[in-house]
Amino acid sequence: MKRKWDARTKARIVLEGLMGGCVNEICRNHELRPGLYYKWRGHFLEHCHLIFEEQPRAPSQSDLAVENEKLKRLVGELTLELNKGGSLR
Repeated sequence: MKRKWDARTKARIVLEGLMGGCVNEICRNHELRPGLYYKWRGHFLEHCHLIFEEQPRAPSQSDLAVENEKLKRLVGELTLELNKGGSLR
């Protein structure tokens, strides 16, 4: 039966090796094949820069309220401009 490894455990195991631990000993302690360790390490090194990229954040309620007010003002201004040019139908 295949063993499932969560992301945190994989990262911890890979970091053990990157910090100078003996890969064979780490693999033996975690009952892991060295080939799988090196696969994880490659993936880790290939994607580690992503941790420093900004994550998109959901707008807060106050951000939404400010945007809502801006849009209401814009609709009001456009309505006034349309009314100046003739009647709205």
